[in-house]
Amino acid sequence: MKSSNRNRQPTLLTLVFAVACVVSALALIYTRHESRKLFVELEQLTAERDELNIEWGQLQIEQSTWATHARIEKVALEELSLQRPRSTDIYVIERQ
Repeated sequence: MKSSNRNRQPTLLTLVFAVACVVSALALIYTRHESRKLFVELEQLTAERDELNIEWGQLQIEQSTWATHARIEKVALEELSLQRPRSTDIYVIERQ
């Protein structure tokens, strides 16, 4: 009986190591797949961030264009029919 038990131990040990290797290989495959998936997502988010930064810069330029004094004066004169006051219509009030 001792001989049978001795033959069984290496076989059992080999089976345990084989299962451990298979589980380790599957874990490695899973982690690599997740890593690649997360990298692709990171690249997509980086591209989206870059696009949003470009759009934000364009909106800042547009805002500064709309807020220039020359444009405000043009709108006041042409669209709102406002006029500059004459120097005789301007009064300076001093505090005492």
